[in-house]
Amino acid sequence: MASNPLLSPAHLPDFGAVRPEHIEPAITQLLTQAQAAQAKVTAADFPANLQAIERELDVASEALGLAWGVVGHLNAVADTPELRAAYNAMLPAVSNFYAELGADEALYGKYKQVAAEQPPSDPAQARALHLALQGFVLSGAELEGAQKERFTELQNRGAELGQAFSEHVMDATDGFALFVPAERLDGMPADVRAHAEELARAEGRPGEAKLTLHAPCQVPLMQYAHDRALREQIYRAYVTRASEFGPAEQDNSPLMHEILALRHEEAQLLGQPDFASLSVLPKMADSPEQVLGFLRDLASRARPHAERDLAAARAHARTLGLDDLQAWDLAYVSEDLKTRQYSYSEQEVREYFTLPQVLDGLFALLGQMFGLSLRRIEGSVWHDSVQLYELQREGRLVGHVYLDLLARVGKRPGAWMDDVRGRWRRPDSGQLQTPVAHLVCNFAPGADGQPSLLTHDDVQTLFHEWGHGLHHLLTEVEVGGVSGIDGVEWDAVELPSQFLENLAWEWPVVQRLSRHVKSGAPLPRALFDKMLAAKNFQAGLQTLRQVEFALFDMRLHQAENPAVLELLREVRQEIAVHLPPDFNRFPHAFSHIFAGGYAAGYYSYKWAEVLSADCWAAFEEEGVDNPATGARFVNEILARGGSRPALESFKAFRGREPLVDALLRQQGLG
Repeated sequence: MASNPLLSPAHLPDFGAVRPEHIEPAITQLLTQAQAAQAKVTAADFPANLQAIERELDVASEALGLAWGVVGHLNAVADTPELRAAYNAMLPAVSNFYAELGADEALYGKYKQVAAEQPPSDPAQARALHLALQGFVLSGAELEGAQKERFTELQNRGAELGQAFSEHVMDATDGFALFVPAERLDGMPADVRAHAEELARAEGRPGEAKLTLHAPCQVPLMQYAHDRALREQIYRAYVTRASEFGPAEQDNSPLMHEILALRHEEAQLLGQPDFASLSVLPKMADSPEQVLGFLRDLASRARPHAERDLAAARAHARTLGLDDLQAWDLAYVSEDLKTRQYSYSEQEVREYFTLPQVLDGLFALLGQMFGLSLRRIEGSVWHDSVQLYELQREGRLVGHVYLDLLARVGKRPGAWMDDVRGRWRRPDSGQLQTPVAHLVCNFAPGADGQPSLLTHDDVQTLFHEWGHGLHHLLTEVEVGGVSGIDGVEWDAVELPSQFLENLAWEWPVVQRLSRHVKSGAPLPRALFDKMLAAKNFQAGLQTLRQVEFALFDMRLHQAENPAVLELLREVRQEIAVHLPPDFNRFPHAFSHIFAGGYAAGYYSYKWAEVLSADCWAAFEEEGVDNPATGARFVNEILARGGSRPALESFKAFRGREPLVDALLRQQGLG
């Protein structure tokens, strides 16, 4: 056990050394230790004292959480059959521990006693105690007997189903490959095409191209490939992933129904009419009805713009000989219309955003805005493309961040930030633990010896994830449970990430980020002005699409035994202006709500956009490079973490309640 990397006391995990055979013995040992700590602090003679509980239970559960987080992370970014089997073998035991811990009546009693007899005077500790008590209630601590047992069963089964859902999506994505003659890729970016041909050659098929459903291939193919039949084929494969149209063992249909039924039962056990009502309890929003009203109001404002967007796309499609605009034509027609309307192409822009230069420019910006210096260091990583950085501020260690930015087989699609460790004044040593984070993206690898080329959307994605990262890394809070992203309401957690995206539209920033892949010249101002003019191209359609997803999610979790596809059709009839084909199985790969944390919470993206746009408006009013505004944003939003309600942090920065006007203006919908 001494050589087991999951048991290492080192601050940074030894990712590269972890093997599937390490998982069961390490997690079993850490579970045993955490369970012993739980038993100790819930004994009748153990004092109802927060510091004493932290020294025993929080230290033991943090060690378990760290090791299990490493395993879960590797399962998401370096999946193998052996690792998956080892992860799934331990998932029930870990899920059961956390479910029972959250519902532990004796532990809940200790916390209630603390609140009654010795409430903390420190605001961050008081907030952490408040959230802990709320967490106990929402975890079933007030249930008894058979109801409590059933609640734990629901939690454990839900964890298993979410993992299976995610695996099905990954397997369906990884399992698809289409080999076509290379000439069928006419219109696609040269580097994407070259990479597809490289993949085919590696499998002994020269002259062909290997197409996959990974975003770096699927997205540009839908935007640029002239071959309409090929677009339809890839579209159909993509939107039917993990459904009844594929292998039966990957069909998420029964999983969705069981997940929804379990959530509904969970909500009713906790005295709520439905899971949507349960979900909003710890969030900023007051009720599902408030959320539905917010979404429908946004849809009504965006709809006239979306109808004009669609009419323009249909008119342009006819000039391309496409009299019947289909779902697999929309991205292609839209990209061509945008190119002609604004006299530039995304392909042209990509050649200016090489990944190394974008990172250099971003790091310089982080130094200017937040006083951060980043130094790449050697460390144990899970893939040779992963980079590890140490962050310092005024000579003081701030934290560490791992960057895993390129797409590959065995890696979950999408982009995300996750925490490895949180900032915490450790109760066992008194030492300050600095935060550690992962930033994960799925950018296209470079081809023919060139670096990875990013679209401007990719650049915004990178800034978005760094916004989450800064929220976690720049916290000044030292109390567990409310430092960094911990304790931040789910519908506010996107504020810093969406805020940082705005910087990718600032000309001085873009100058730093861009160098042409061949000439080394920065992006021309004239080209940037065209990009800026096109910034809100089809903003109406894009807004309705996000509202559609959010409304579907909320209504799905209000219903008992919903017919998933029928409900989606209802929502689309209400919201959408361009309906996808009947074979579209979008819900079957909607991992955000079925395998992530966004169940009855997908609205958070639009909700937080209101907050982030309003915060950005302060920079527009006071100067984007105004150091006082920047310092206020760091001090009142980023540094505070979850140590106070998000609305209080917003008002401390902005001086008032949030308004939707800035978002509408920013997206050209005002």
